[in-house]
Amino acid sequence: MIRQLGWVPVAAFFIEHVYSVASVNGRSMQPTFNPDTNKLRHDVVLLNRWTVAWRKYEVGDVVTLWSPYDPDLLITKRIIALEGDTVITLPPNPNRLVYVPRGHCWVEGDENFHSKDSNTFGPVPLGLINAKVTHILWPFSRFGRVPIITRPDRVHYGMLTTVMETDYDVKV
Repeated sequence: MIRQLGWVPVAAFFIEHVYSVASVNGRSMQPTFNPDTNKLRHDVVLLNRWTVAWRKYEVGDVVTLWSPYDPDLLITKRIIALEGDTVITLPPNPNRLVYVPRGHCWVEGDENFHSKDSNTFGPVPLGLINAKVTHILWPFSRFGRVPIITRPDRVHYGMLTTVMETDYDVKV
């Protein structure tokens, strides 16, 4: 019994810094997570915390992060843009274009009209990212890697000094 207790710190470290499992609630990430509208069923996902420690995330990755509005709330969103990128925003953001400053990212839910995301609170500090969501574990019928989805129609990737709306052939 005493020998098994010796593994408790190892397990705690693993869960806190390497991998853990979480349940995704809400509609903001539909259809990637919780594609049906049954509020009693939630997708269970694998969280890779190690990638965050090494800042190994990219545009299109789904991450969990601490809400800029409520530091006790962990939210799940997709990284749309990283520092140096320029985003064509969606309502309710009052600006048509937003430049993502150094040390920040732009996150959005996959279901734009049911999501409080960067269109509401602006660019997010990278330090709020908690984990990268890599796999759907449950329901088993949807088991597999989380798809990487980018929005090249709404993001100009790379360092820019000025961006004109005419650079985009998009109606938002």
